[in-house]
Amino acid sequence: MKATALFRLAHLIAAAGVVLEDRVDGRSVALLACVCAVSVVLYVPALVRGWFSAAGVWADVLVTGCALPWVAVAVIGEGDAVAPHGWLMVQSLSTAATAVVAFRWRGAALAVALLLATSPAVHAVLPEPDPSGVLDHFSAIATCVALAGGGWWYTRRQGILLDAAHGRAVALEAARARQAERTAHHAALHDTVLATLTTIGAGRVDANAPAVRERCAREAAYLRRLVESEEGHDLPHGPPPSGAAGARAALEEALHRAEGLGLTLKAQFHAVPELPREVCDALAAAVSEALNNVSRHAGTDTARVTVVGGAGGGVEVTVADRGIGFDVSGPGGSGSGGGTGLRRSVRGRLAAVGGVAVVDSHPGEGTVVELRWPA
Repeated sequence: MKATALFRLAHLIAAAGVVLEDRVDGRSVALLACVCAVSVVLYVPALVRGWFSAAGVWADVLVTGCALPWVAVAVIGEGDAVAPHGWLMVQSLSTAATAVVAFRWRGAALAVALLLATSPAVHAVLPEPDPSGVLDHFSAIATCVALAGGGWWYTRRQGILLDAAHGRAVALEAARARQAERTAHHAALHDTVLATLTTIGAGRVDANAPAVRERCAREAAYLRRLVESEEGHDLPHGPPPSGAAGARAALEEALHRAEGLGLTLKAQFHAVPELPREVCDALAAAVSEALNNVSRHAGTDTARVTVVGGAGGGVEVTVADRGIGFDVSGPGGSGSGGGTGLRRSVRGRLAAVGGVAVVDSHPGEGTVVELRWPA
């Protein structure tokens, strides 16, 4: 549409140059004004709406391409307007191109046939007909029709291919989002419900203790929301938050949940900065998993957590215990649960938000987990 509009604009500029070249003829100016008016009626609404109206295209064909040449013959006679390459006859080239783009093949064929019939009919009544000029005009119209039709077909084909590619990309992104959603839920279940059940099953806490019952109630609500979520949409990413906001509040909530499983924690906070919500969630989840590992594997019920704000708005969190430790290069180095522990719930969560987790442990010497954001 824009290409045909530019095509017409080029013809109008050339026509204005011819009409105003030597002396201003009021009749030629009036004809040019008519062509400009029809062009405005055709192209301006099309550019606003996004496509041509059939009435506007037919008005251009019948007025600009068919009627005005006869008017020019009647009021001007033979001259620059109606010569085979005259400024008025040339307007039929952009008229034909617009018709090919706007109409289906039958409408386009009818419009082009009317334009082709007008040219020899007009030149036949001139005092000095120019058959070769008429053939050149036919050739020019045919060339414009071929170029417009080929360009329209190619543009539409590329649009269809682009739409198909976009559809595949959207489907792939949706599949990735579903996989990421499942992974997030698996990690959340591993860090919360599974950790709670494992601790209770091992007999390391009193299942009737108020803190344990509170944690179980919150995680039961989380599971209920998972089950009740319709067709897997709008699934929660973790247990219900306590309502507090900010990095310190998120970390204190993680410590509170760990204490509910029987851990004794010594926590220190110093100059904790405001952090993005996703970073707070990742840090809290990583600390929860690190403390879950202490409860399940370290052989101790005591751990120390230190949270220190760094330069440039960063933060460093350290979770340390004096338990039995492990060999970080061996199978235990990736955590329990088939590698979900340290590798996914700690390192993976920090890496996803631009942070880093470093685990330092040796058998018999305890474990230190350092979380830093940014990396």
